[in-house]
This record gives sequence, C-alpha cells and structure tokens, in this order.
Amino acid sequence: MDLLTNAFGIHERALAVRSQRMEVLARNIANADTPNYKAEELDFKAMLKETQREYISATHEKHYAALEEQPDNGMRYRVPFNSSFDGNTVEINVEQANFGKAAADYQTTLSFLENRISGIRKALRGE
Repeated sequence: MDLLTNAFGIHERALAVRSQRMEVLARNIANADTPNYKAEELDFKAMLKETQREYISATHEKHYAALEEQPDNGMRYRVPFNSSFDGNTVEINVEQANFGKAAADYQTTLSFLENRISGIRKALRGE
C-alpha cells in the first residue's frame, strides 16, 4: 500500500500551495482600490522547504538542528515598483501577470498529477 500512499509525492502538496498562491493573488486583485492595503505574495520556495522537512528523517535528533526553527508560512509583503498616494501597494498589472503565471503553473502540476493517475490506473488494469 506504500505505493498508493506516496504515489503523488511532493506534487500533491505543490498543487495545494499553487492553489493557495492563486487565492492570495486574487485577494490582491480584489483589494486593488482599498486604501492602505498591502499586497501579499506566497513564497513557493519557503513553502517547499516546509514540505521537505516533512519528508526528511534523521538518524539522530541533532542532525537537523538548524531545521528546528519556527515554521515559515511563506507569506510576504510585496514591495511595489511605484508608490501610491493612498498607501495601497497593489499594482494591478503585476498582479494579473503573476496570476496568469500561477494559473499556468497550477495547470502544469495538475496535468502531471493526471498523467500519474492515468499511469496508476493502467497498472491496476494490467494494460
């Protein structure tokens, strides 16, 4: 059964993180006209490090002592290219471009998982 529990590996978590990033970007776009709203970003690399901690095992408790720091939720505030008078840091063109890239990344990860599922189905059917 270990094959089925780890069939998707880190890609299952990557899909969840990509979905969360799209939510953050959508929230930024929705608040483009809100005074003093600070645009947020989800740092995918920080989230990936947190996920890697789950998969790393040590033979001694002090081997990964540096990894015992506080968990990083990956949320960052974005520094705007141009400042606004109302204190809002959302730049709609930047947010839309990032959302488009995030949607493409999400679709790529989803396609990879669909191919993996298709392969597992073929193996179970004996094809």
